[in-house]
Amino acid sequence: MSENPAPATDQAAQASTASASTASALDPRIAARLKKDSAGLVAAICQQHDTGEVLMLGWMDEEALHRTLTTGRVTFYSRSRREYWRKGDTSGHIQLVKSVALDCDGDALLVRVDQVGAACHTGTRTCFDGRDLAAAVGMPGA
Repeated sequence: MSENPAPATDQAAQASTASASTASALDPRIAARLKKDSAGLVAAICQQHDTGEVLMLGWMDEEALHRTLTTGRVTFYSRSRREYWRKGDTSGHIQLVKSVALDCDGDALLVRVDQVGAACHTGTRTCFDGRDLAAAVGMPGA
């Protein structure tokens, strides 16, 4: 997902405003485990559940995570639009939730999905298709 990030102070105000206007019903035990950034967000990596293909990265606050966990569809918080958006509502390229895991540090989510259509707003299957960077390849023992 390629959004133009707002400055950190703007992000914090946006997330704070969103949280204030929508009281999250996220289980407090889950909320306590989240290590949110200064804007109140955590990174959410979306992965195709059966192939392991990494599809995209989006951002979630407590409310977006609550909606994702309880509806079976992935919801993100858009930093640029300052609103919640459910993947596929306008494009039809929906993400059906298969599982959600919190990483060991609590600052990232892995959302395993069944992706219907393209995951990227550019129309490609993933946000990483055709975007490889030149990198030295590591070898065992090197």
